[in-house]
Amino acid sequence: MPTDGGLFLPEQVPTLESGMIKSLNSQSFQEISQRMASAFLSEDIPKHELQRIIDQSMDIALKLVEIDAQTSVLETFHGPTMAFKDFGARFMAQLMAYLVRGDDRELTILVATSGDTGSAVANGFLGVPGIRVIILYPSGKVSPSQEKQLTTQGQNIHALEVAGNFDDCQLLVKTAFADDELRKAHQLSSANSINIARLIPQSFYYAYTVGQLMDHSDSITFSVPSGNFGNLTAGLLAQRMGLPITHFIAATNSNDVFPKYLSEGAFNPRPSDHTISNAMDVGNPSNLARIRYLFDDDVLKIREAISSWSFSDAETLDMLGAIYRKHNYIIDPHTAVGFLGLQKYGEVNQYKGTGVVISTAHPAKFPESIEPVIGKSVTIPPQLAQYLDRKKQATVMPNNYKDFREYLFDTLD
Repeated sequence: MPTDGGLFLPEQVPTLESGMIKSLNSQSFQEISQRMASAFLSEDIPKHELQRIIDQSMDIALKLVEIDAQTSVLETFHGPTMAFKDFGARFMAQLMAYLVRGDDRELTILVATSGDTGSAVANGFLGVPGIRVIILYPSGKVSPSQEKQLTTQGQNIHALEVAGNFDDCQLLVKTAFADDELRKAHQLSSANSINIARLIPQSFYYAYTVGQLMDHSDSITFSVPSGNFGNLTAGLLAQRMGLPITHFIAATNSNDVFPKYLSEGAFNPRPSDHTISNAMDVGNPSNLARIRYLFDDDVLKIREAISSWSFSDAETLDMLGAIYRKHNYIIDPHTAVGFLGLQKYGEVNQYKGTGVVISTAHPAKFPESIEPVIGKSVTIPPQLAQYLDRKKQATVMPNNYKDFREYLFDTLD
């Protein structure tokens, strides 16, 4: 983070060549990733090293599932921790390992999580030389499988169970980055979406999706389940690079500060509510600062590009059940919020183009919410099952910076 407490953005967003965009339908995901990454990083990293980073981090399957003639789901949860955060975390881990090579000082990654970020970062950075990871997560506010994924890795991964919510965890991390004495004593970085390197790789799968759909649709709208708004910001970056994306929908749970910002024109952060779509339980989304900057802090311009509504847990469960009954397709609560957003957008705007819901997590991570609705057990994939019998390793931490600061100095010295 900059010393003024803001967030970094590229000095300019590169524009993709029209020839590349026209040929997206014939390119693999890895080829698209390489070309988009090169547009940002070609002056900083040799081509062969960037290719290696892409090969080792973007080897995750993407599946575009057609629900009906107008609606598709982009499954981004086929990575090792079964959430879309794997794309950014694995890319960052390989990138940072290259950047700190030969450095005598250890790099410490501080990351706050509302669920999936922590597990993806823990997996992506596990055993990476020269890097230590400290994950802060809100006690009692992540799913049991998420907690097991982020607290059982060991080695260079350390978990702090904070007595608070995600916003409290994020504030502790941001305060640490603003602590001059701490920054001088230790090399610190982040794997949250406050780090721009988390967002750049997430823009790659928007391009892949456009390539899959461009031959039979001239209007593509993405519905993005949104909490800290990093995934949505990645989509906006992809659009700024020249991708023909018509519109975005920011679908939120009851943490509705962004829909209210669009409707009222004023941003009023508040403590987050705990919901069944816990990874979106954010009351002060960091990436709104980036979104406002991209649109010249003009809420009218933002409204033209993004629509947003919030939905309750009851509505989420109703949609989850409806999708299963009608299409025999099981979705997690976050994806259900995305479906609700797309449905609302279609009703309000009589939308006739193609809608894509970003499915951000595998349903097996949330069986306690899903199984009572669909009336059957959710199959647990092997990559998730391997964590469930492991012993949790976490340090309990009160929600105050003094204790967190003391922990950092004691642990890192």
